[in-house]
Amino acid sequence: MTTAAGVADDLKAWIAPSRTAVLVIDMQVDFASPEGALGAYIDMAVVQPALAAAEALVEAARAASVPVIFVGLFTTPQTDSSAWRERMRRRGGDPENESALCREGDVGSDFYGPQPLPGERVVKKTRYSGFGGTDLHAHLKALGVDTLVVAGVTTECCVDSTVRDAFALDYHVFVAADACAAYEEDIHLASLKVMELNSAILTDTAQVAAAWSA
Repeated sequence: MTTAAGVADDLKAWIAPSRTAVLVIDMQVDFASPEGALGAYIDMAVVQPALAAAEALVEAARAASVPVIFVGLFTTPQTDSSAWRERMRRRGGDPENESALCREGDVGSDFYGPQPLPGERVVKKTRYSGFGGTDLHAHLKALGVDTLVVAGVTTECCVDSTVRDAFALDYHVFVAADACAAYEEDIHLASLKVMELNSAILTDTAQVAAAWSA
């Protein structure tokens, strides 16, 4: 039988700073701020605990010399997905008049909550996954990283998509559950369960920080 101390010791080895990076996914104004594009429709109070937990996770990573990588959506009209726009139209939306999210250069694409420091990597994506059409995988390999601790929004969309791709690329993936959020709690919990079943080990910010400070 594995004891709590045994699990803690295992986690310390599994996420050792020499092999691990933190990914902060899509914590941006349009997705997390009351002033962002989605703030007019969604009560962003639901994501505030995750933002605070992600801040603590990033601080713990920096203290332990664990690389922190900020992954964000940065769109232009040229990068808009034709499939996404057509899907919106088929669902009754108006892709021509609805404002796009996280336009590069607009305040909506700014990071919200934890902020990258000078020298920290920012990966700009145009699709759900942080690995889709980016140099994230190459950068992680150059760092010698084989393990990821993931935080971000939303749990069921860009977090899940990135976690699945990371696992398919043979990364060991840990999801800091308290540092992730969806706009509906049941979706958040269901998404965590699916990731735990298929592609990740769930943990939380306190456990990760303790492992890095031990």
